[in-house]
Amino acid sequence: MTTRIVELRKGILKKNDELAAGLRASYAAAGVLVLNLVSSPGTGKTAFLERTLTELRRKGSRVAALVGDLETDNDARRLASSGAPVRQINTHGICHLDAEMIGKHIDGWPEVALGGVALGGLDYLFIENVGNLVCPSSYDLGEKIRVALLSVTEGEDKPLKYPTLFNSADAAVITKIDLALPCSFDRDLALRNINEIRPGIRIFETSAKTGAGMDEWIEFLTEQGTGRG
Repeated sequence: MTTRIVELRKGILKKNDELAAGLRASYAAAGVLVLNLVSSPGTGKTAFLERTLTELRRKGSRVAALVGDLETDNDARRLASSGAPVRQINTHGICHLDAEMIGKHIDGWPEVALGGVALGGLDYLFIENVGNLVCPSSYDLGEKIRVALLSVTEGEDKPLKYPTLFNSADAAVITKIDLALPCSFDRDLALRNINEIRPGIRIFETSAKTGAGMDEWIEFLTEQGTGRG
């Protein structure tokens, strides 16, 4: 039974990786930078993304988001207030997004279709994954940048408890930094733990509420967007 489960899982991941490779080629052909945001529930991922979308649009960038949740479209409606086009993906009990879900939801959206995927009108596409630190780490969505988020309310040892996610991430974001003092958050320990799992990873300390650290994050996105191709 154990062997059968392992073989089935390998088959599922192989199919996902093949689909993700196709998505990655389409993203590159369309010239869109795709980011996959992964965190546990309650990290403030939606607030962080909402501010990111707003700031990028203010600078003239063309942005959009796909939002993964088990049920409801609450987060999608919230993100739409930024003025960016947003699509909801309801997984109905599945604890992660996969490449097939992404492909279905970007088909025909928006503007000019390139490489079979309609992304030619965008500079950035953000994928807000389902709130989970385990399953999403195994599923490639064809993204250029995977971002692991943790909040000061979750504790400094999150990277040590969930090393697969942080080890596979290209950037890490600490959220709700404005609450660090009342939460007795040990900043140095958190940074040390992140770097223990992923040495040299780019880390951003942010607050969607106050705007702290957001300029540095937006600058990073601008640099990555300029360098894609």
